[in-house]
Amino acid sequence: MEVKVIDNDVEKALKILKNKLSKSGLFKELKLRRAYEKPSVKRKRKALEARRRYAKLQKRRSS
Repeated sequence: MEVKVIDNDVEKALKILKNKLSKSGLFKELKLRRAYEKPSVKRKRKALEARRRYAKLQKRRSS
């Protein structure tokens, strides 16, 4: 991933970088890997995420 710094505006470049990283899911992945997650908890979390994605997809299709 690359972010160009224009006119020595490092603050803006950092903001853009953080935005790109959060959209890619890196911060979420780091948070999850910080501590061990039991397989049963992991399965429940993944199922919940899948249900949310499916509901979001259905909502978009109905609109």
